[in-house]
Amino acid sequence: MPLVHSMALRNPTTPLPQFQTGILMMLELAETVASMSIYPYINQLIREIDITGGDDAAVGYYVGLIDSLFYFAQALTVLSWSRLSDRIGRKPVLLIGLIGACISMICFGLSTTFWSLVISRCLWGILNGNTGVMKTVMGELTDSTNMAQGFALIPVIWSIGSFVGPLMGGMLARPQDHWPRLFTNPFWGKYPYFLPCVVSTSLLLLAFFTLLRFFEESLSTRRRPRLASTMPGISRGANSDDQEASMAKSTANALLWSLFTPVVVIPNANYAMLSFLDVSFRALIPLFLSTPIHLGGMGLTPSSIGLWLAFCGIVDGLFQALFLAKIVDWVGPKRLFCISASCFAPLMVVFPIMSWLVRTRGVVDHAIMYALLFQLMLTVTWDMAFATALMFVTASAPAKNVLGVVNGLSQSSGSVARALGPALTTSLFAFSKQHNILNGNAVYVVLIILSGVLRWLGSQLPDEIQDRDE
Repeated sequence: MPLVHSMALRNPTTPLPQFQTGILMMLELAETVASMSIYPYINQLIREIDITGGDDAAVGYYVGLIDSLFYFAQALTVLSWSRLSDRIGRKPVLLIGLIGACISMICFGLSTTFWSLVISRCLWGILNGNTGVMKTVMGELTDSTNMAQGFALIPVIWSIGSFVGPLMGGMLARPQDHWPRLFTNPFWGKYPYFLPCVVSTSLLLLAFFTLLRFFEESLSTRRRPRLASTMPGISRGANSDDQEASMAKSTANALLWSLFTPVVVIPNANYAMLSFLDVSFRALIPLFLSTPIHLGGMGLTPSSIGLWLAFCGIVDGLFQALFLAKIVDWVGPKRLFCISASCFAPLMVVFPIMSWLVRTRGVVDHAIMYALLFQLMLTVTWDMAFATALMFVTASAPAKNVLGVVNGLSQSSGSVARALGPALTTSLFAFSKQHNILNGNAVYVVLIILSGVLRWLGSQLPDEIQDRDE
């Protein structure tokens, strides 16, 4: 019997703090929309800056490199941001991250060379550690009775952002082509992808001011007076503060190494492999849809890609919002994670099937749409793995005072996996198409093998989620 059931019998479910959770989800939505908005046009942008020399098959190398360097930059700093949030509070770190994201999006929209695109994306990775900190805040806002509900919201909001972001990016890219009478200034011809970037920045700024004005600090030591200040005979002088800060720093360093135990490492390994496979899949979708038909793709336009990704995002989001928490309670987190992980192999098989269908038929028709819809069903099931993985990671923290470090470790390992995923996957996609390895399908075979590793890692997760409240 899943632990979620037994906990529900012992303790009444604690209501989620709706206002604070809503602000946190608004931040998550703004960042997801901004991050996902570039994908409908990134392949076309790489072609237009002509770094590929007219070789469409090489676009995947450069798109993957941009994604990988972004996640590599994030991997270098996300743990430091999480540990900083343990000292100065979650709210200041979240605000700094939003400003970094704004700077990154503006620079990206004004970039006209490959390396300026790379630097713009890396700025987001370096200056924004919000991915880990937001999960830490969710862990602090929830307890064992409502953890499934709280963490179920994260993939829901991500799915909504995956709907709005690509839709906005695809529709607003190259505005002179869509609305030539409205965008007559030569600026829009020189920077055809600035409009979706500036709209994304506006959403990030809205989240910034909402967070600044209304969000309450969730880190308990930044909300309450220090214990020392309430004890008789203990002064709050500068020396006392310095000694406390020094002791906190040395304790944090000791705690970091003490966390490398199987209880913490196994959920982190699952999250890292899950992140690697997921980002590889996300990188493959727009690349596959935009690749010309004669090279094994679908040959779709950026706006068509944006519409399809948006449709997938809204369907995924609605399903997660309506059913995810109930399914976690019904099936149990470990069993659901293993079921979701098992969907990745058929998810990959659909790609060569669609490639064969479009080559045979010569056009994207109803048969291709059925294949895309089947792949969408598998994607929805696959995405449920993230909420359960985050539950295991959060529950692996031995105490709440190291929750930020544990989530920082998970994001660091996830960022390394995401740094490797796009470059390896898109490069292997391009290489297998150029050299016709396994009829151009080598990338799918490799990812299917790695999904078997994830399935094994999932079997090593604890059968029950540890209750940190006991």
